[in-house]
Amino acid sequence: MAWFTLNDPNFPADSSQYSPAPTPLPNCGGDQDICRINAADDGTGHPVLNTTVLGEMVTALNTRTESANIKLKQ
Repeated sequence: MAWFTLNDPNFPADSSQYSPAPTPLPNCGGDQDICRINAADDGTGHPVLNTTVLGEMVTALNTRTESANIKLKQ
């Protein structure tokens, strides 16, 4: 598992829109859009967006509540 930053909040379900998150992880601070996700690396520097990860993303966005693997921003 690795942290990935979403580059374009309009396409959170497109793995090509993510890049490896910088270290140390910056604070996202918000509850409206996907900021960062923790997922398996597909071997090309992008996350594997399986049904578990996608479901967790939908839940975080619908409830405006971060989870262990999904961080939100303004």
